Amino acid sequence: MTAEADDLAQRLRRKPKQERSRERVEEILRVAKQLIGEKGIDGMTMREVALLTGGPIASVYQYFPNKSAIIAMLYEQYSAATRAGIEASLSKLTDLADVRDAADGILDGYYLRVAGDPAIQDLLNAIQADKELQNMDITETRRQADLFCQLSSHLVAEGDRERFGRLVFLLFQLAGSMVRLAITLPADEAENMLVDFKQIIHGQLAGFCPAGSQRNAPESA
Repeated sequence: MTAEADDLAQRLRRKPKQERSRERVEEILRVAKQLIGEKGIDGMTMREVALLTGGPIASVYQYFPNKSAIIAMLYEQYSAATRAGIEASLSKLTDLADVRDAADGILDGYYLRVAGDPAIQDLLNAIQADKELQNMDITETRRQADLFCQLSSHLVAEGDRERFGRLVFLLFQLAGSMVRLAITLPADEAENMLVDFKQIIHGQLAGFCPAGSQRNAPESA
């Protein structure tokens, strides 16, 4: 079982061991996500999920103790896909310019994915509204930032790497808030906001020395 699959399994009341059980869990999640997209988080009920997946409500509770568990597992699936996208974007880096371009691509991909899927929009809003799930979101942001640093910090001067890690975590957290705001705005305003945020990223990355270089020591009086 992969680390992502193991994370998902922790949210289940009962771990699916057989293929049929795993398919049942995936169908429950698929239908729940569809209902969230159509009706919002509040409109998605365990009873309707059971009805649309062709089973009694007990068959949903068999795996998920409550609606929050479904929301959390959907978020973890979404997060696993996000991390996979980050990893793909950073697979062929040669210098800090590549890091900057990869960051732009990750931001664009994140915005398009959220803007194009009402279910994800409602899911992210629900995560922010729930204290326990909000903590999970912060943990996931750090996980994504750590992945970004793991694949890119070797291109930053060794003495800058700790600061680079702090900055990446901050930018990931701010990017999530910025995208949630941007999708509520008219398209042209949202586009300008993306451009402005990229300029912030570029400006911050420009402050780091490339690997193998050293900052000039201050001149003596």
